[in-house]
Amino acid sequence: MDIEWRKSSKSTDAEGTNCLELAEQGGEILIRESDRPDVVVRTSRAKLRAFLDGAAAGEFDDFA
Repeated sequence: MDIEWRKSSKSTDAEGTNCLELAEQGGEILIRESDRPDVVVRTSRAKLRAFLDGAAAGEFDDFA
């Protein structure tokens, strides 16, 4: 089964290596960096939702 990776249109540089990609497989959310596709982090929808909510609230703005 092929994994369909998705990335934000806002995260692409000229080489296409400046982005995080997400996919879903077997009920898990997969996350990888486009320039290191061999390293995959697996998480749950609930954990990803908690992170995205925090990011939307500005909790990680000091990292950018």
